[in-house]
Amino acid sequence: MPPKTQVIEIREALRQALDEEMAHDDHVVILGEEVAEYNGAYKVTKGMLDKWGPERVLDTPIAELGFAGLGIGAAMTGLRPVVEFMSWNFSFVGADQILSNAAKMYYMSGGRFSVPIVFRGPNGTAAQVSSQHSHCVESLYSNIPGLIVIAPSNPYDTKGLLKAAIRNNNPVLFLENELDYGLKGEVPLEEYVLPIGKAKVVREGRDLTLISYSRMLNLCLEEAKEAAKRGIEIEVIDLCTIKPLDIGTLVRSVQKTHRCLLVEEGHFFAGITAEIAAELQEFAFDSLDAPIGRVCQRETPMPYSKVLEAETIPNRRRIREAIEKTLR
Repeated sequence: MPPKTQVIEIREALRQALDEEMAHDDHVVILGEEVAEYNGAYKVTKGMLDKWGPERVLDTPIAELGFAGLGIGAAMTGLRPVVEFMSWNFSFVGADQILSNAAKMYYMSGGRFSVPIVFRGPNGTAAQVSSQHSHCVESLYSNIPGLIVIAPSNPYDTKGLLKAAIRNNNPVLFLENELDYGLKGEVPLEEYVLPIGKAKVVREGRDLTLISYSRMLNLCLEEAKEAAKRGIEIEVIDLCTIKPLDIGTLVRSVQKTHRCLLVEEGHFFAGITAEIAAELQEFAFDSLDAPIGRVCQRETPMPYSKVLEAETIPNRRRIREAIEKTLR
């Protein structure tokens, strides 16, 4: 008999993961701006304060440097904090705590202090929130050894990977997307935990490998379906975890299709796809029949104009044109 499933939003998948892990381990706590009394800025923590009480669901001042440090200290002394940033753009205020302490404490203490902490919240572009609220942070934080970076694209992966992140003994950056909180998908009713560091082939193909993650992955899937109507079979891979990178899955796909297109919402220069392209040319160069293509955010701060915003970030038209160019 197949497992029973539920159709839920990413928002609910996050809430279920948090709730199950708080029941699983009484060392798990939640803290951040508006996570308690207001039920979360995006209602991810709705009802959590009433169920778990103020000792495990804590509202904080608008002071990311302070509550990031509070969470790191709590992790070093036995708790498993989940720290919510209302936006990953606001994490820049607390970046010193993440980069200098969370990422490096295990190394600097000679293995005496682990930092089992999860930092989570929406990353990247929302809708007309301009340049100070639209930055993709993954390439910045992925440059720092000691941090795990996860960016799921659907409710199933979101729940399973957040549970894995909370159980991990290292600092994990869990990147969501505000525009995807309402995205629905099937999730098992029974408990499950997904492995960190494993990419997924979400669509089989023979003509081109299309690699992405988070919100851009769904645009890639839509374009792959349209390409199939023209007789082009595209293999789509969801990274799921950005760091550590599952380069083996990517290489095996490129060895089969001989062409590759990379799509990310972040900027072109020194982005995640730049790193993937470098690794693919090192490990799969002889299999490539064309240069690796990339579709990224244009090299400009995010404009406020809806028209300019839509043209700045990757869209289906730009992905389609890049597919055609890579195949030619």
